[in-house]
Amino acid sequence: MRTRRLAAILLALALPVLGTVLGAGAASAESNGGVRVMPLGDSITEGTQVPGGYRIGLWQRLAAGRYTVDFVGSQYNGPGNLGDHDHEGHPGWRIDQIDANITGWLRSYTPRTVLLHIGTNDVLQNYNVSSAPQRLSTLIDHITSAAPNAEVFVATIIPLSNSGQESAARTFNAAVPGIVQSKVNSGKHVHLVDMHSKLTTGDLIDGIHPTANGYDKMAAAWYAALQSVPGSLGQAPSPSPSTSPSASPSASPSASPSASPSASPSTSPSTGPTPGNRSCLAKYTLTGQWQGGFQADVTVTAGGSPISSWTVAWRFSDGQTVTQSWNATITSSGSEVTARNVSYNGALGAGASTQFGFLGSSNGANSVPSVTCTAI
Repeated sequence: MRTRRLAAILLALALPVLGTVLGAGAASAESNGGVRVMPLGDSITEGTQVPGGYRIGLWQRLAAGRYTVDFVGSQYNGPGNLGDHDHEGHPGWRIDQIDANITGWLRSYTPRTVLLHIGTNDVLQNYNVSSAPQRLSTLIDHITSAAPNAEVFVATIIPLSNSGQESAARTFNAAVPGIVQSKVNSGKHVHLVDMHSKLTTGDLIDGIHPTANGYDKMAAAWYAALQSVPGSLGQAPSPSPSTSPSASPSASPSASPSASPSASPSTSPSTGPTPGNRSCLAKYTLTGQWQGGFQADVTVTAGGSPISSWTVAWRFSDGQTVTQSWNATITSSGSEVTARNVSYNGALGAGASTQFGFLGSSNGANSVPSVTCTAI
């Protein structure tokens, strides 16, 4: 990382709703020649209350996983244990304000990957909230147009303590899976990250911004999402890092629970593991549905002995198809679907669990399939 000089510091500027930027500002690019990742959003990206925010834990996970990544953006802040301070987080900004600047930023910094968490200020400022999903869709279109080869990760916004604002946030979040799916259907490199379900209001320091622990939960979710998309972090390190965080699979991106109009998630367990044998149990949970699509998570649990790899299989009976997955390699042959572990989540201790998930398309009926789990 070469030595960086700040070009400007924003000092105690009163910014709308989401507070001030402390120790933040614009600077010349800080680079290590790695894969260019742009953290994009508002003060939750900037790290209000905890300077650096989720970028601290994300950077530490990337370093531990031996990924070479260059955070990029016109803004700069964070502590010394954040190895790269660049970002594009703007406190108080709404979707339309990010959209007004995004093309120039993308041309200047040419990111390979974009991490987008935006919409909180639209809710807090009560700014045409009903049309916020359309503004988000337009913003994503502008990102994919200016950076067509970039992997764009779109997060649902985190919870808010105020009940009325939280209701509006959930309504906004309910539209996000469908927006992402429409971009995927158009061949765009867009991925859903369920950030809302990863935090609770207990993870908020002021009812809006996360605590240090809350930001770290966001970091885990981003890290799991990045690992699930080949190329978003460049070529995977070889050999696979043995210190890959075991918590990552549980932080897999998924559709916000508010996106599901069904009364409760549906589950389907596989046959239970036999103690003392290399075996596993898989439980399929339908966690979100919307018109034409759905999201499901599958939890894999090792039996009474450690396992080194696992394979889960099922048959769709209603013509469903998998369109996007994370934390597993999924292949399909007609209605038959097979999911195999990826490099960092195949080895499980006795009784230990991991989770993978996927988005799917459906027409009408969407019954929960029976699943089988095979371990080695």
